[in-house]
Amino acid sequence: MRTDFSNTAKNTGKKAGIALAVLAMAAGVAQAQTKTIYIGMNGGSMEKTWTEHVFPAFEKANNAKVVVVPGTSSEILAKAQANKDKPQMHVIFLDDGVMVRAAGMGLCEKLKPSGPLNEIFPTARFGGDIAAGVTMGMTGLAYNKKMFAEKGWAAPTSWMDLADPKYKGKVVFQSMPSSSFGLHGFLMFNRIKGGTEANVDPGFNAWKNSVGVNVLEYIPSSAKLSEMIQTGDAAIAPLTPTGVATLQEKGIAIEYAQPKEGSVVLMVAECVIANNTEPVLAQKLAEFLLSAPAQAAGLQHGNQIPSNPKAPAVGDDAKLKLKQFAEYMKTAVVLDWNAINENRPAWNARWNRSIER
Repeated sequence: MRTDFSNTAKNTGKKAGIALAVLAMAAGVAQAQTKTIYIGMNGGSMEKTWTEHVFPAFEKANNAKVVVVPGTSSEILAKAQANKDKPQMHVIFLDDGVMVRAAGMGLCEKLKPSGPLNEIFPTARFGGDIAAGVTMGMTGLAYNKKMFAEKGWAAPTSWMDLADPKYKGKVVFQSMPSSSFGLHGFLMFNRIKGGTEANVDPGFNAWKNSVGVNVLEYIPSSAKLSEMIQTGDAAIAPLTPTGVATLQEKGIAIEYAQPKEGSVVLMVAECVIANNTEPVLAQKLAEFLLSAPAQAAGLQHGNQIPSNPKAPAVGDDAKLKLKQFAEYMKTAVVLDWNAINENRPAWNARWNRSIER
């Protein structure tokens, strides 16, 4: 019996080709099924933490790619509002006060019931579960540890230290229209001067001849602060313990101080954008980000204080941060966001007209 090796080779080649085609097709289908979901959030260290240590687990479990749209809370809100009829983002992270505004604009859809949503602190659940806190924190004062040591200055203890003459030309203040830190600092100054969130005249009237005298520069966000601390330009500025800890890990000589009048509660919250193109996947991501494993990773790698108390603190450093947070919360102040959001546009215009000219 004669074997036709040429035909056998041809058949084998055909089979191999078919197999490769099938594999290529399968790979193409798998790739086509990978969905991209866009999340608006703060850039810098927060983006780095979540992108490197939190999102990958979700991406692997859901065959998805999470892409960050970076920006301040005000910038993310503006993008979401501009694209309300045709959303470009699926989930957004906003500072708590800005999130209240977003919900009021109808930008968010209600979060689906879930185990993680039930686990977070009750104070982290917005009315009707339209949004939920992901990380907890507060705005207090940060100071240049090296400068304070060289000058023999004691650590700051009050918001009014921003007006101390010895800090003239050494105060860095975040712009109120674009930064929650700046807004918090101004409103605490306003309270000390006798104002309320419903009446900011005392703060505006006193600022120019008080804290304003000492301000070296009004910055749009805290991104520039680390550079100004290192160059010795900045002595003191509003900031969170999380922000301070992140800069400390980079070797920057900075320290946090809790003002005697109290810090201002600052929660970063999430919401799912209404009418987004991937409603099921967006809800899954929102649920995942409230889970104990996701928030534990945020704490471990980015000093993000979890809103889910079941998130384990890995290591002594993380445990210390949670202990300090609990201590700071004893004197923390909650602002009247209804009054703030009702008047914020007018305040912003007044700030730009009378303070940052």
